[in-house]
Amino acid sequence: MMDLFFTMLIPMILAVVALYAMGRRVDVYAALVQGAGDGLGTLLRIVPSLIGLLTAVYMLRASGALELAAQWFAPVLNRLGIPPETVALLLVRPVSGSAALGVGSELIAAYGPDSYIGRVAAVMLGSTETTFYTIAVYFGAVGITRTRYAVPAALCADLAGFMAAAWAVRICFG
Repeated sequence: MMDLFFTMLIPMILAVVALYAMGRRVDVYAALVQGAGDGLGTLLRIVPSLIGLLTAVYMLRASGALELAAQWFAPVLNRLGIPPETVALLLVRPVSGSAALGVGSELIAAYGPDSYIGRVAAVMLGSTETTFYTIAVYFGAVGITRTRYAVPAALCADLAGFMAAAWAVRICFG
């Protein structure tokens, strides 16, 4: 019975939202098309930076710099419980969510979705923030030009998120 409920949960939510919108005399199809158009515009704004960041990550990987960084940071990362293979994700995530998603999908493709590294990468993506983007957007929106301690505090929070992700995967999946 619960399986049926969870299987039907998303379709039920969509149906309730559509019925509510129709009850309020909202043209649901026009709103859907407008939302899809806005999403496409967002995609067009994101793709150039995504391509640039992924190119930089590929160049770093091809040059051996990421492997060198992984070897150099491995003792510290192992002590923190973070797989050294996730160095690229650790370096890219605070800068760009799109590039981090690309790096995460590469890790999952290389090591498998059910591997320790794949699971840690997936949880890291969900438990950390694109720090510099977020600070730029929110501080810029209210006119703050001096971030003072916000960046170091946010990067410490990212490190805590990375460690918590590895810890949670180790606890939950052994």
